Amino acid sequence: MSEHNEWTRREFLATSAMMTAAVGGGTQSALAAIAGQAATVQAAGASSIVMPTVPVDMGSVFPAGAVYFRKSNPPAEDWARDHATAHQLGMNTFRHWFMWSALEVAPGKWDWADYDRQMDLAAQNGIKVIIATMDTAAPEWAFRRYPHARYLASDGSIAYSTVSGSSAVGGFPGLCLDNADVKALAQNFHTKLIEHYRGHPALLGYDLWNETTYDGGRYGKMNCFCEASKAKLREWLKAKYGSLEGVAKTWHRPSFAEWDDVEPPRDFSGYPESLDFLQHRIDKAYELFDWRIAMYRKLDPKHLVTAHGTATAIEDYPQTSHHEWMAAKRVDVYGLTWVQSRHGAEPWRQWQSFDLVRSGSRGKPFWHAEAQAGPLWMQPQLQGQPRENGRVTEPEDVRIWNMISFAGGARGLLYPRYRPLLDGSLAGAFGPMGMDGSVTPRAEMAGKTFTWANAHPEIWKSRPVRGDVALLFVPEAELFTYMQQQSTDYYATSMRGAYQAFFDQNIQPDFIVIDDISEYKLVYLAYPVMMHPETVEKLKAYVRGGGTFICEGLPAYFGEHGRVGTVQPNYGLDELFGARESSIEFLADIHEDLKMEVDGNAIFGRYFFQTYEPKGSGRAVGHYPDGSVAAVANKTGKGQTMLMGSFPGSGYSKHHAAETRTLFAGFLKSAGITPRVTVTDSQVQARVHMGDGGTNLWVVNPTRTARNVTVTLQPEIGRFTAGEDKWGSLQVAVTGQQVSVNVPARDAAVIALR
Repeated sequence: MSEHNEWTRREFLATSAMMTAAVGGGTQSALAAIAGQAATVQAAGASSIVMPTVPVDMGSVFPAGAVYFRKSNPPAEDWARDHATAHQLGMNTFRHWFMWSALEVAPGKWDWADYDRQMDLAAQNGIKVIIATMDTAAPEWAFRRYPHARYLASDGSIAYSTVSGSSAVGGFPGLCLDNADVKALAQNFHTKLIEHYRGHPALLGYDLWNETTYDGGRYGKMNCFCEASKAKLREWLKAKYGSLEGVAKTWHRPSFAEWDDVEPPRDFSGYPESLDFLQHRIDKAYELFDWRIAMYRKLDPKHLVTAHGTATAIEDYPQTSHHEWMAAKRVDVYGLTWVQSRHGAEPWRQWQSFDLVRSGSRGKPFWHAEAQAGPLWMQPQLQGQPRENGRVTEPEDVRIWNMISFAGGARGLLYPRYRPLLDGSLAGAFGPMGMDGSVTPRAEMAGKTFTWANAHPEIWKSRPVRGDVALLFVPEAELFTYMQQQSTDYYATSMRGAYQAFFDQNIQPDFIVIDDISEYKLVYLAYPVMMHPETVEKLKAYVRGGGTFICEGLPAYFGEHGRVGTVQPNYGLDELFGARESSIEFLADIHEDLKMEVDGNAIFGRYFFQTYEPKGSGRAVGHYPDGSVAAVANKTGKGQTMLMGSFPGSGYSKHHAAETRTLFAGFLKSAGITPRVTVTDSQVQARVHMGDGGTNLWVVNPTRTARNVTVTLQPEIGRFTAGEDKWGSLQVAVTGQQVSVNVPARDAAVIALR
């Protein structure tokens, strides 16, 4: 987190405390406690599980349903029938899009009628409502009245009001809230909305940031360049550097004479200014989030504050501000959009998204806020993918996708549509219901899983146990990759490949940020090409304290402000790793199939590579085909390190070499870690949940054939003599530490162990 954003966080917390006092504590105090605290709970000898200290009133045992009303859809004549049908199916929660452009139809003139009807129908049918607040859809009249607040991009283009494919309603992408006059209008929208609905019996809470996305644009067409946004950037730089001279020196622009000379960069030619600009936009997005949260906490302390992202922090943090840890810590309930067939059918993809959000939520409840339950028709992400990849969604797809979400830790599930839109670019997509609102076999399956979830409150009292290994998310490395290459592909592929190498062996990875490393015995760092000095110092302390640190190549090659260190590895990492760089090659186009041997395993690197000379106590444990040193192991203090000269994570993503899996499993052995579960069939995934609901073993079979599997549990999980499948009533055999079950195709077993 940047120094500026940390200051903003402290200011927000102080504001929240004042608001708590103003409303007299009560529910607000409880919600603040949830947002700011977590307790570490030890369960049956297993590693700790992070859980909230105060229960969150989520409206029902398991919030389940869909996004229903988006103003243009569904047809008004079907509303009453749809609500009754949803209730009969077992749905208990709807989210509606409350768009500013659909509510304030003229200055000071509000049209609540359609939304009032949605709330009343929900109350009549036992359905709770999450109000999704959309100040990103500004009224048409505001675009005319406040032309200076239209988004201005780096190429000089202006954003005019457009119709959203997700709602077929105009007003997107909204107006720039850096402009005080428009921000005041938006604040009035939020105030009117809260005052109108905070007493309604159907209200469960508010979703204050849809997919936590800041519309930062893309390289060559970046926001924000209006005069108000330039002023915001200058304020941010004053807070960070203290003086114009400090900015001029860091940005290598010695002729800045006045603050007005400071302009946001229109390309990424200057590393310091580009990195600052990207971080500033992210910080600004979270300042707006804090602004919304403060309003809702003050004006309605009785209802949930929620938000949901897209589980893509390791892919698009620089351009969209997605950051699971930063977003989740601010709200009562977090969540994610994950439309399965958009991302690919391989099970690791969905599991990875849930492991990321679960890790970022730090024990808070999170929901699968938008899940697929219908075909995507003409979605561009599906071009070239097989039909079986959910393009024609079947009931069995709905079942297995839901069960993976549950096993991954979700404590609520909504679909992005109850029924498909009838117009716009996303017509026909996502929903479980038919185009006319009729009940389909997919909807029946959804209803079956929802009814089951709400009939088993004990299951949700247990949570996924902590992972066996931690994958360290270093935001500055991703920011640098995007700035340097106009893409995060190298970073994202390396992180995901490392995840896969563990996942393919049923080793459970968690994603972590630097402040959480002490909770894990083993940390793996992928594509670490840039690091801040403070990040490096925390890693050094982690190793000295007894941690095992496995690092890919070029660690901190680019230091603060993107400056290359003259000694590599940089910032004293040569001492930590017991290695000094001998040579380096930045030849990504010819190193797609880079071969290297590490610890006796023939694996693949990718993109770039370093060779090393061991120093001090460092010892060579890997080589390239020419005999040069590719990997060095070292012991420092109570801990140990291994530095590999290229990017095995990305190499595994492309090649899936078996010896890479062997190497990654060996990392756990070197750290004295035994995976909690082993499974006889690598196509089946098993996860353990523990807590007040007991010990539950989730066994998930995403394949299209039944699988007879045996899961071996480590003694730290507990010793059991029997197991009962709570989901499908399958026969379960428990012998010693082994649990055997035959799981049907695209199905799961939820085994309560005794």
